[in-house]
Amino acid sequence: MSMKVDVLIIRIGFIALLALGGYLLNPLARSSHLGAILGDSAGMKQVLSAVFGALVAVAIIVIEIRARKASLKTLIGAAVGSIMGIVGAFLIGVLISIQKEAAVSAEMQTFLTISLAFFMGYVGLMVGAAKGDFLDLSALGGIFSDKAVKRDYKILDTSVIIDGRIADVAETGFLSGSLIIPNFILAELQQVADSADSSKRQRGRRGLDMLQRLRNNSKLDIQIVETDFPAVKEVDLKLIELGLQIDAVIITNDFNLNKVSQLRGVAVLNINELANALKPVVLPGEAMRVYILKEGKEYNQGVAYLDDGTMVVVDNARKLIGKTADIAVTSVLQTTAGKMIFGRLWEEKHSEDSSNSQTAIHDSRSLGFRRATRELRQTTIIEEVEHS
Repeated sequence: MSMKVDVLIIRIGFIALLALGGYLLNPLARSSHLGAILGDSAGMKQVLSAVFGALVAVAIIVIEIRARKASLKTLIGAAVGSIMGIVGAFLIGVLISIQKEAAVSAEMQTFLTISLAFFMGYVGLMVGAAKGDFLDLSALGGIFSDKAVKRDYKILDTSVIIDGRIADVAETGFLSGSLIIPNFILAELQQVADSADSSKRQRGRRGLDMLQRLRNNSKLDIQIVETDFPAVKEVDLKLIELGLQIDAVIITNDFNLNKVSQLRGVAVLNINELANALKPVVLPGEAMRVYILKEGKEYNQGVAYLDDGTMVVVDNARKLIGKTADIAVTSVLQTTAGKMIFGRLWEEKHSEDSSNSQTAIHDSRSLGFRRATRELRQTTIIEEVEHS
């Protein structure tokens, strides 16, 4: 807190110093335009000079605040680019100045020289800052290495923006680094939003709404980049190329993009895998309360669904369709179609446990047969779900 106060005091003093310098030196004293407006009022010109000095100080402070957030590579690239631009403008200005006054008037020479200096300096500054991340500072022996700054870029895919869950994850604070949204992803979103198909149009508009929601989150660093790859036609391949270029992670829920990116050496964060990892863990023997929604594929079975969409198959629950039942989990199986839970009614579990305790030896063979039959039915159900 004291550091912030000290910085604020220094900035205020800097503004006051330039304002005082403007008042005493009065750089606007010889301005003919101000003389025409204010007459010969020296005091007003001194006040305006002080205001001018204060505005220059504020502009310098704004540039300083932005420069502090930039990486060392960006600053070096901007400095080198601006110097090269100014040198280029000087050389062109020399060529202009040696022209005869009959060909180019003195006023035009002055105007062209100043314009070229601003133009070349500005272009060199912006291009150098944009390309500064490609500098290899390790070649300088580590003197200018920017060890404190580590790039953490995450590129958003079209599918994950339309899905919308990325906004919820970002708002929880679990998503760090800079979120990169390429221009070609925005173009694809706009194309989907303008589609003649009503379902595609709705998905595209949802994606644009989610994107606006991300940009409204002040805690996130959202960057829209203009980088494109005209030689690459498919958007997925462009994402992979961009990920390779800036060493970024791609966030998606597209299975195919996930596999291709891994083959190309680009790290991927899959929202579907995150959702599966956060599903509640259910162990055999635990009690659950579910709503029996419909009839199962096997005889006398009932089917329920958890809040996350997980299918629950309950034996002897056909009579309870449309009702809530307490069940005991018998097994949990992970399939390509998702997780499936098998269970039986809680009352049947207690009755079978008591019966087994009394006739454990006598019914061991029949119990093994029932288990084998139940496992066979489960396998059949899984195969039918995966096939469908």
